[in-house]
Parts: sequence; C-alpha cells; structure tokens
Amino acid sequence: MFIRSRSFTSLISPKRSNFSLSKFGLFSTFASSAEKLMTHLQKNESKVEKSLDRVKFKLNTACINEVLQRCSVDKPQMGLRFFIWAGLQPKYRHSAYMYGQACKLLEIKQKPHIISDVIEAYRMENCAVSVKMFKVLLYLCREAKDANLGLRVLRKMKEFNCRPDTTAYNVVIAMFCEKREVDEAMKLMEEMGLIDLYPDMMTYVAVLKGLSDIGRLEDACRLVKAMKGHGCVPNAVVYSILLDGICRFGSLERAMEMLGEMEKESGNGKPNLVTYTAVVQRFCEMGQSMDALRILDQMREFGCKPNKTTMSVLINGLCVEGRIEEAYKVIDKVAGESVSYDECFSSLVLSLLQIGKLEEAEKVFRMILVQGLRPDGAASSTVLRQLCLVGRWLDAFRLCEGIENSGNVSIDADIYSILLAGLCQEKNLVVAAKLAKLMVERGVQLQAPYVDDVVKHLKNSDEEELVSKISRISS
Repeated sequence: MFIRSRSFTSLISPKRSNFSLSKFGLFSTFASSAEKLMTHLQKNESKVEKSLDRVKFKLNTACINEVLQRCSVDKPQMGLRFFIWAGLQPKYRHSAYMYGQACKLLEIKQKPHIISDVIEAYRMENCAVSVKMFKVLLYLCREAKDANLGLRVLRKMKEFNCRPDTTAYNVVIAMFCEKREVDEAMKLMEEMGLIDLYPDMMTYVAVLKGLSDIGRLEDACRLVKAMKGHGCVPNAVVYSILLDGICRFGSLERAMEMLGEMEKESGNGKPNLVTYTAVVQRFCEMGQSMDALRILDQMREFGCKPNKTTMSVLINGLCVEGRIEEAYKVIDKVAGESVSYDECFSSLVLSLLQIGKLEEAEKVFRMILVQGLRPDGAASSTVLRQLCLVGRWLDAFRLCEGIENSGNVSIDADIYSILLAGLCQEKNLVVAAKLAKLMVERGVQLQAPYVDDVVKHLKNSDEEELVSKISRISS
C-alpha cells in the first residue's frame, strides 16, 4: 500500500520522398490501361458488359478510379455499369475505399436516379443480370446511406428473377436501422421468412442495435429471446448492444440484472472485460460515476479484472463530477491487482488537468515521483506543458529532472524546446545549460521555431559555451 499525501511541495520534419509512380512507369501504366478501357467503352456504349468480357484487362484500384473520374463528367451511367462489371471479375474485388470513391465520383447521393437508370438500361437491353450485380448496387446505396434507394433496388431484384439472399436483405435492414426506422427493418426481417430465408447474426445485431438506439428495450429483449428460439445463440456482442441501450434508457438495476443473466450464460454469452468497461464508460458519460463503481464491484466479483482503460474511464468520470476523494478511494481499492499504481495515478493526473486542477495534479505527480513510481509519458508531458503555459519554467525543469530520474519515461520532444526557450527568456542560464546538456545526452534536437530566440538570448548574455551546446542540438 502506498501512502497518499497532498502536501509535497518539493519534432523532426519528415524528409520528402523521392518515390514517384512516374519514375517507375506505374502512373503511365495505370493511365494507359484506363485509356484503353475508355476507348473500348466509348466504342461500345450499349451492352457494355458483353463488350468488356471480350477484352482482357488487368484491373486494379488505380485503373478503375481513373475510369470513374473520366466517366463522371458526362457519362456517369457508363461509369456505373463499368464499376458493376469490374466488381464481378474473378481476380478483383472492390474495397470499401473503392465503393466510397465510386459514390463520390458518380455523385450517387446527389443523383440517386443513376442507379435506377442503369437498372432500366439492363431491362431495355435485355441484359443478363445476376444477384452479385445487384449486391454491388446495394453496397453503393449503403455507401450513400440511402435506405429507400436500397429498398427499391431490393424490390427490382425480383423483377429480374434474381432471388435476394440474406446478405442482400441485411444491407437494407442495416440501413433502415441506422436511420432509426426500425419498424421498416423488422418488416423486412419478417419478409425473409416468407421466402425461406432466415435471419443470421448480422440481421439480429443490426435490428437489436436499432431498437436499443431508440430505447425500445422491451422489443429488444423479446428479439433476443426470439434469436434463441431460432437457434441463433446470443453472444457477448448481442448482450453488449442490449446493455448499452439499458444503460442509456433503463436503470442501473436493470443493467446489473442483465450482467447477472450474462454471467450465468455459457460459452460466448458471458460478459468480458470489454463488456464491463463499456457499461462503466456509459454510466460515467451520463454523469453516474457512483453507479459505475457498483458495476466495477460486480465485475471484480465475477472474476473479471479491470484494466488500465477501465480505471482511466472510471477515474475520469469521478473527477469530472467533482468526486476526487472517491477517485483516490477506488485507486486504493483496485491498484496493485491487475492495474499498477503508476497507471492509476497517471490517469488521475490527466483527469485533474482536464478539469483545470493544476495544483492538485502537480501534488499527485510529485507524490508519484517521491514514492518511486513511474508516471507514464502522457501524464509527464501534460504536466510539464501546463507548467510551461503558466510560465513556471524552473518548477517545470525540476519536475523534468525528477521524471528523468524515475526511469525510461518518454516526454514529448517539443517540451524540451519550449522549456529551454522559457529558461533563456528568464535569463536562468545555469539551469538552461543543464537542460541543454540533458538534451545533448538524450539526442533531443532543439526544434526550429525556438532556435533563433534561444540563441539571441544566449548571445546577449555572452554564454558562448552554451551557444556551442545549443548548435549541437539544433534541428
């Protein structure tokens, strides 16, 4: 047990790369492939897919992106048909990035009719259309966050004798849930059963999250029971979503009951560290950090030990609510088990600084050093930065020395420069010389914005030897 006392008073610029696509001929290769594709597309604007199938092209992201850019100005429909065709090729699959690019370049959000126009063109040309082609369109609807457009595309599948699968339904269901139109999503889920499709875990997770997000907790609980009835076993993800809704719209007692039910589950349904930490965080965000302490107790009783993140969230929540004494108590109770005193007190320092209590944070920080603990880099850098901001240069230097003596703690490089400039400005040249020597030993460079100011003050003070040291650490 560590004794707590509150009376202690004692950048390098990246080099510009010489790498160039054109240097290796790659840019010209991409441009050449795109040029050939464009020439081919323009010669065969009807039945684009059959035309493309006859020509062998090696597809890649850069080439497809170039074609979309060229089509975006006056031939967006052709660009979309090319994009759909490319997404079906055996040696290529569109990435999430590429869907984003297509949505942006073809302006799907602003001009959703482009998708309808392409579907109608398929009909007019009597093209062979597959489920996979419709899925590419559905993913574009998802990228555009247009649930109604996605539903229209889903309905069009039947007109082309393409039977939607569970994945197709899931895309549209998820979009409606994100729009908080959960009733529409649940209708689609019921519709799946009418065509011998069964909701999978992704379906249930999407709808459950939608219900939880709007506070329909009873419906969410019924859905979890329905999952079990259909042989889809709820896992920690499912329960975590439900717990999140209970925390926001329910009560602490219901959350603890839910955790208790999870604790009785077998396999993947048991609560884990992530589950408990998420609940603690949610209560702290709602200004109920004392309730979060009860969750911490239940977590420990279940045998799940908190980690640094759990404690950091809880300590910060207590401090934000002004319950600093409680923060000390929880550190005394938990630190030394699965989380070190160093980590807990470092979190406390950062939380105190966040609420503007520099004096209290400084006392805790000095206590850490006096008791032989090692503050982490974030706490060390933030304390020093705050002391520099209020012009307490000598105090900052003394703390810097203490940090250096405490062990291998990483301090942000710019803080050394800020501190050295401040000491020189105050003409505290003896201490400035010590810091300059320390910087030389650590290989820390004096950053460019501070060089001129530091050198000017030193020259005016006839400190040639220190000027020489500074020149060795100037970036």
